[in-house]
Amino acid sequence: MSDLSSAALLRLLGIMARLRAPDGCGWDQIQTFASIAPYTIEEGYEVADAIRSDNLPALQDELGDLLFQVVYHAQMAQEAGAFDFAAVANTIAEKMIRRHPHVFGDAAARDAAAQTAAWEVQKQAERKARQETGTLAGIPTALPALTRAEKLAKRAARVGFDWPHVDAVFDKLAEETAELKAELAAADKARLQDEFGDMLFVMVNLARKLDIDPEESLRGANAKFERRFNAVETTLAKQGLSPADAGLEAMEAAWQHVKRQES
Repeated sequence: MSDLSSAALLRLLGIMARLRAPDGCGWDQIQTFASIAPYTIEEGYEVADAIRSDNLPALQDELGDLLFQVVYHAQMAQEAGAFDFAAVANTIAEKMIRRHPHVFGDAAARDAAAQTAAWEVQKQAERKARQETGTLAGIPTALPALTRAEKLAKRAARVGFDWPHVDAVFDKLAEETAELKAELAAADKARLQDEFGDMLFVMVNLARKLDIDPEESLRGANAKFERRFNAVETTLAKQGLSPADAGLEAMEAAWQHVKRQES
């Protein structure tokens, strides 16, 4: 690390300590790990948004916000006598060295596929050392449900619990769709939610089989819907109509018009 980087990090650590000091910021003083956690998650998503938009100035800003979250949690842990920022940095440094023996040790060179396989073996050993037993151990429950479903399915597939081919997943999706339809007559929301969850889980597995990122797919669908609906509103506005005034038939006609323009 250069002297400038060291100085910048020390400055940030000092700012965080000052904010939490008795004569610091009243809001920062009362925060806890739990109250800050949602901001930590949000900052991660904002980093991803800056990357997707290929906005490097925004990425610099958002990475700073994310780094501040790490500094924030480390400061609170230091106050509790648990660990500090240096311990966090050293822990991840040691982990990276341990997981890259082909770079920092004597292991043979690895390509990307071999490294991925070795990485999973190492993580499994680390989970065992933490006494996390079972194929599905260690997958955080706080992950977005779609992402966690994909990780659960991938972990199970590694030990052979998987559909043999993609057609079998389509068959399972048809089965789950039929079960959901069958529950409509009962009008039992809990049962409907359960069956809908099963169908979503199968959809995640279908994405896995097709080597598609389900989160990215849904994000793309969201963006497409937003873009097209905004265009529908613009089209109707030119006719002096709002969506509510236009009615479903006119909105559908405008929607189809927008689709044709895009294609």
